[in-house]
Amino acid sequence: MVMYALESRGRRFVLGFVVGCALSSAYGFLSGAWPFGVVEAVWTFVAIRRFIPLQRQ
Repeated sequence: MVMYALESRGRRFVLGFVVGCALSSAYGFLSGAWPFGVVEAVWTFVAIRRFIPLQRQ
């Protein structure tokens, strides 16, 4: 949540958000809470799509 709030400060915070979402998704799937894992996987995809254009700048 902190990385999401700070993502306007730079791409490293967006990358931190990507990593956090991916780890949360993995935890959700491994713990058997697959709906949580799916939602976090979607957020991971959204964060990656946000990070890619920032790399090109």
